Amino acid sequence: MSIFLNALDKLISIIELLIFVRIILSYIPDLRASKVAEIVFQLTEPILYPVRELFAKLGLNKGMIDFSPIGAFLILNIIRSLLFRIF
Repeated sequence: MSIFLNALDKLISIIELLIFVRIILSYIPDLRASKVAEIVFQLTEPILYPVRELFAKLGLNKGMIDFSPIGAFLILNIIRSLLFRIF
């Protein structure tokens, strides 16, 4: 495995971890106002916003639950598997 693919795999893993932390933080109201939560939200929003917009265009955001983290996990795993098949 090349250094580039290894670094990209680690980056995707970090992004997935940050999204998971964001999911946990969203269920704990006291932690949402912390500095750590603010950083996590700022780092993950560029990933989740396009997925949220895609879901809105497809009409999939009809409820109170935000499914964009699931969509982001799916897209990140598709990207990871495509990269490893190509290279």
